[in-house]
Amino acid sequence: MQRNIALVNLDNVVRNAENIRSVIGSAKLCAVVKCDGYGHGAAAIANALHGVCDSFAVALVDEGAQIRAAGVDEDILVLQPALDETEVLRAAAYNMILTLADDNDFLLVKKTCEKFGVRVRVHLKANTGMNRLGYEYWQFLNSCLLVKKQTDISVEGVYSHFYLPESRSETRAQYELFLRFCSVAEGVFGKLTKHIAASGGVFADAAYHMDMVRCGIALYGYLPRGIRSDKRFLPALCVYTHAAAGRKYEFGGIAYGRANGRSGDLTTLRIGYGDGFFRAGGIGNINNLCMDACVVSGAHAKGEPVLVFADADEYARRHNTISYEALCSVTKRAEFVYVRGLEQKNKE
Repeated sequence: MQRNIALVNLDNVVRNAENIRSVIGSAKLCAVVKCDGYGHGAAAIANALHGVCDSFAVALVDEGAQIRAAGVDEDILVLQPALDETEVLRAAAYNMILTLADDNDFLLVKKTCEKFGVRVRVHLKANTGMNRLGYEYWQFLNSCLLVKKQTDISVEGVYSHFYLPESRSETRAQYELFLRFCSVAEGVFGKLTKHIAASGGVFADAAYHMDMVRCGIALYGYLPRGIRSDKRFLPALCVYTHAAAGRKYEFGGIAYGRANGRSGDLTTLRIGYGDGFFRAGGIGNINNLCMDACVVSGAHAKGEPVLVFADADEYARRHNTISYEALCSVTKRAEFVYVRGLEQKNKE
């Protein structure tokens, strides 16, 4: 028996994608499946969304290669620029779209294309205020003209990212700056796929849908904090563990800590921080998690399944973090089970 069971409802993912589609009109939907599909299993998620989404986005070339090998034939956008020529060549071999975020990215791709005789598809990343990656506006025209000279680099899109989508004023300012980037890029390259909205931006303003939206967390049943929608999003992942042993407290400490006056029934669960869960205050346990186990109050029979979480937002609130981190923390020590047609309740 596996230590943990990660139960993924693929129908909920599809319903969530259809909810997004109902909002974005004619804009294309790019499903973000980076970090192994936010901890849900990228290959399974991508295959479930075949015919529902227009394209996929990953963080790394290796992630894109994995879903391509799993049968994905839609476009794959790699959000992190390539680090070396091996990544450029792999992206070209798997027909992925690379990101260029500055002139150094361009020079790497240029040299690789010239050295190996390959052709690479790219989107240009604009820094509109997040200050993580992206061309600066003052240099953008010159950079576009440099890229234009390179016939083995095909520029297909331009994009950016909202850093605070719940703030109307800051998001509007980013959007207006992005429109200036788009004007420059399309003045050089002609019509491009323009995109700036992720899950938060989709529900902030219809203007932000542009040609395409990139949605990650909403596909998995959650919205960023501060974002509201009248659509019902269904969590796709719930995690169970199993009871390993039970006893009545008689003496000593409990797990790594003092008993602090506790008494009664105790159950040891086969889950710990080695499984990706937070050591302090986790899973309703007494004291800190161990690497492979934790102790909870109450009696459970050996082998009995015990719910860890079905609502990552609620779990995250208890740990002063966000649903993204909770979902991505589930490790491959869990057995992933994929189901259809069993609506998962939006609560623990």
